[in-house]
Amino acid sequence: MSAATPTSWLVTGARGQLGHDLREVLARRPDDRLTAVGRAEVDLTDEAAVRATVRDWLAAADGRRPVLVNAAAYTAVDAAEDDEDTARVVNGDAPGWLAQELAGRGRLVHVSTDYVFDGSATAPYPVDAPVAPRSAYGRTKAAGEQAIAAVGGDATVVRTAWVYGRHGGNFVRTMTDLEARRDTVSVVDDQVGSPTWSADLAAGLVEIGAREESSPPVLHCTNSGQVSWFGLARAVFEELGADPERVLPTTSEAFVRPAPRPAYSVLDGSAWTAAGLTAPQPWRTALHAAMAEGFRG
Repeated sequence: MSAATPTSWLVTGARGQLGHDLREVLARRPDDRLTAVGRAEVDLTDEAAVRATVRDWLAAADGRRPVLVNAAAYTAVDAAEDDEDTARVVNGDAPGWLAQELAGRGRLVHVSTDYVFDGSATAPYPVDAPVAPRSAYGRTKAAGEQAIAAVGGDATVVRTAWVYGRHGGNFVRTMTDLEARRDTVSVVDDQVGSPTWSADLAAGLVEIGAREESSPPVLHCTNSGQVSWFGLARAVFEELGADPERVLPTTSEAFVRPAPRPAYSVLDGSAWTAAGLTAPQPWRTALHAAMAEGFRG
């Protein structure tokens, strides 16, 4: 597989937060061809439609290398507690269908999550740490990883965490909005992770898809370093030129949600760099760059 050979990309979840950034990254590859689909184009609960979409795209590759980036998911973490069956089809079954259609024909890059772990660790989770999800969302994402592994082929699962970007709802945008509307905000200080700019994640996923050699079956990609949600909120206020003392610490017990949140979500990215991929920048550096692009409105 030559890195110089033009690539035919299929991006699922193309209207979502990460999907927007994937489209922007791929737009800078003029020799490649992009097919971007969202829910309006393909229903991930419809097996026949999913398989037909992949087959039609493969048939139209016209000599280009086929690479599918699956950025689609059932991401409503709390809603999944009462709708696990639907979440399991989207997050668990559909990735398996994609892997089956691509086996021996193209490359799959699939996005997964820190929620496959129980969050009880005190050191970053390596790629081979046992999965032990505590929520419906985590269970269904773990099922997707297992479905891809069962197929094999040229496929890489990329776990990430705490993703934010300019498109769609996310924590950074929420804090930006609250800074303008409230004197103070209370944010949990007992959940720790690695904030990840979706533009950096998108660049990493494209790097995996475009490289000549295959990548390991599981990798972790987040911006480096760690912080609590409270610390991240204060950093957002600082970037806005606001007083970070307006952000007050609280506990998870004060904000009980239907789905349990991992207390510790830091992922070990050493396998990423060991595979020869570009090391992600520190989370604080990424946040500064992201905020410079604007998050209001």
